[in-house]
Amino acid sequence: MPATRLDGKALAATMRAEVAAAAAARAAAGRRPPGLAAVIVGDNPASQVYVRNKHRACQDAGFASWVHTLPAATTQAELLALVARLNADPAVHGVLVQLPLPRQIDEGAVLRAVAPAKDVDCFHPENVGLLATGHPRYYPCTPHGVVQLLHRNGIATAGREVVVVGRSNIVGKPLALMLAQKPTAANPAGGDATVTVAHTRTRDLAAVCRRAEVLVAAAGVPGVVTPDMVAPGAAVVDVGTNSVGGKLVGDVHPAVADVAGFLSPVPGGVGPMTITMLLVNTLAAAG
Repeated sequence: MPATRLDGKALAATMRAEVAAAAAARAAAGRRPPGLAAVIVGDNPASQVYVRNKHRACQDAGFASWVHTLPAATTQAELLALVARLNADPAVHGVLVQLPLPRQIDEGAVLRAVAPAKDVDCFHPENVGLLATGHPRYYPCTPHGVVQLLHRNGIATAGREVVVVGRSNIVGKPLALMLAQKPTAANPAGGDATVTVAHTRTRDLAAVCRRAEVLVAAAGVPGVVTPDMVAPGAAVVDVGTNSVGGKLVGDVHPAVADVAGFLSPVPGGVGPMTITMLLVNTLAAAG
């Protein structure tokens, strides 16, 4: 029996309607709409698509949205000056700088320059530290999207064996933190799971993955998770977004659908949830 589809597109639509309702209530009360400012440097096609999708999602939710497009030759000083202006603008509640940045710009310096209260991507070291200690200001968008996809589909993580394949600062490490932590009033997304972080250099990766009741593939390698690596009936979440021959494919081989109990598709799985959680964070930043 094929795996049950974890439909991120449908869930994102439901959650965006919830966010839009909250934004409408703010407007009815005469309050300023949540505002998100995105900055893109250069002409990376994928980045342009991502920013355009974020801008459209904001507009659909009743948010104020600005996109600042800078040339590829922009200096670090010029970018930092723009970030400082956005930090100081009371209409802007969230600031995101689209990655990657051109070589002449120190990515870390730019991420640290965004005011932590407006860091709705949750990349600033202060926000990463708050997350690590179980007192998150915001949850990072893609990891939170994974957690919501599991939770709202009735897939429990408490007490279960979870394997995260991937150790990036954007997905693997923060997701492992969230899934391992105890849920509290300050940290409701804590997963209470037993978590193993694996990667492509893990010895006998297949054996490690087969232990998982919940398996998350976030290695950035097309088809790295194959059917022999998945326990029958396991829930598998594919975070991969790889371009192969002009087609978007995940980190999970399509044949895994014949083994897993649940499987998120690519596209239409985690991707829509990432932008949705960005809206959730911007709404929270607006207070």
